[in-house]
Amino acid sequence: MNFFKLNNPIQNYAWGSKTAIQTLFGIENPNQEPQAEIWMGAHPNGCSKVTIDGQSVLLSELINSDQESILSKATTDQFGELPYLFKVLAAGQALSIQVHPSKEEAEAGFAREEVQGIDRSATHRNYRDPNHKPELVYALTPYQAMNGFRAFEVILAHFTYMVDVVHMPAVQALLDAFKGNMTSLGLEAFFTGLLFLQGDDKTQSLDALLEYAKQYQQPEVEDDLCGLVLELAQSYPGDIGLFAPFILNVLTLKPGQAMYLDARTPHAYLKGTGLEIMANSDNVLRAGLTQKYIDVAELAKCTLFEEKSVESLLCLPVMDGDQLRYPIPVPDFNFDCFMQAGETVVPVSSAEIVLAIDSEVVLFHANGEMMTIQKGESVFIPAYAQMYTLSSTGRVARAYN
Repeated sequence: MNFFKLNNPIQNYAWGSKTAIQTLFGIENPNQEPQAEIWMGAHPNGCSKVTIDGQSVLLSELINSDQESILSKATTDQFGELPYLFKVLAAGQALSIQVHPSKEEAEAGFAREEVQGIDRSATHRNYRDPNHKPELVYALTPYQAMNGFRAFEVILAHFTYMVDVVHMPAVQALLDAFKGNMTSLGLEAFFTGLLFLQGDDKTQSLDALLEYAKQYQQPEVEDDLCGLVLELAQSYPGDIGLFAPFILNVLTLKPGQAMYLDARTPHAYLKGTGLEIMANSDNVLRAGLTQKYIDVAELAKCTLFEEKSVESLLCLPVMDGDQLRYPIPVPDFNFDCFMQAGETVVPVSSAEIVLAIDSEVVLFHANGEMMTIQKGESVFIPAYAQMYTLSSTGRVARAYN
């Protein structure tokens, strides 16, 4: 077999949307649960299944039956597993502000916590595995996110205006120090200083922030920062991450736009539905908008305190015939999107997952094998397929490495 239709698990995280996946792909949600993510891949916490000789089999079992043939020898030698996880992600409310460590930081941190004997499932464990977690998100609907630090002058201007309007002495002290040292070290001190606020200082600062946001919200503006703060406060009251929209870039991807999320860069998905492809890792260092464990010192060690422009965050595709190729600076994954494939011949050199976004997709192999999938359905294609033909009147996403 060259085409294996995937039966994919849906993750019902609390931040998920109850309607987005059903609206886009017609996948039923009979219990009206939050449907946060559809996982396509061989991750142990949610592995896709395939049918072989009438039997349901984990995709990981299929891969492990002959890794070199299914993944390719190059992928097997470098990774020893399917090196990516492909997702549909539907955010009904904001996910936590987080940073992913670099490959080197993940390897060192994982080894250190292994020696310390910290259980890999412990809530205070920072490193679940020795891998990095770069990500690309492709918007299916308007997709709002925070990503990367704003320009230092912009952060300074936001907070200078804020403390002139409302009284927040703890923030004022941090801001004065930042004014005197507008460098990466100065930003680190300012950012971590906010995260370290406790007790009355934290409560007073957040109360003042909400007072400020209520005065200056602008509902008619697309990326209304004060309105966003008030919206986030509904889900995360008393969370220091409510200051983040004034520190991090806030952007809304239009459908069809993509964004790369690099290691060591703070980010958070806020709302919308998109496709996400990521390296296989569960390493997340959190910075706010969460009830989970936050290790500020470790977070700071793994964060690049440099400004990033919104333009630099967007991942601009290269047109190649009827497909868009998105440049990815890591070997773990690649992502393409076919716009309207008319019997397009696709060469295969690694294991692939193909997802029908808009309409029916027909796959054909030279040995005569054919498979048709509907929108929202996906297919696993082993490296040994070598080549296939793809046809669809709509968009088709392709994940590979």
